[in-house]
Amino acid sequence: MDASGKGRLIDLGLLVLRVGIGLTYITLHGWGKLVGGPERWAQVGQAVSHLGIEFGFVFWGFLAACAETVGGLLLALGLFFRPACLWLLGTMSVAVAFHLGRGDGWGGAAHALKGAVLFFSLLFIGPGRYSLDALRARRRNANGARPADTDPPVYAGEYAPHKA
Repeated sequence: MDASGKGRLIDLGLLVLRVGIGLTYITLHGWGKLVGGPERWAQVGQAVSHLGIEFGFVFWGFLAACAETVGGLLLALGLFFRPACLWLLGTMSVAVAFHLGRGDGWGGAAHALKGAVLFFSLLFIGPGRYSLDALRARRRNANGARPADTDPPVYAGEYAPHKA
């Protein structure tokens, strides 16, 4: 398989990963919290107390519910991918602190820790070719716009064939 074909498989794998994880976070984690309203947000938001924050539990809970719902959607679409990963990484980091602070041990924190590692890794990998961020970049480049120096690459590697 040539380098281009290998790159397409990698991008297809990223698409499956993004959509699968994104939909999981929307449906199994975020949506129930988001529609739970202020009482549910306050319960979720109390997790920050393990970081020494003793105020704004409704706000923090709402932010976590949005991260898992909206962040999951952005992840699935590959839109504003790296900011979404940062948002989800922050949420999972607080969840890890919550479980450890509550005495659940590493076994209790394992799910949140796996999420944190995943989102941290995806920050470096990027959304891949089959994402809305990649589509936006292609359109920007087609219009002659030079990407800003601060724009991250859409995905890490270039899949150009090696010259012999």
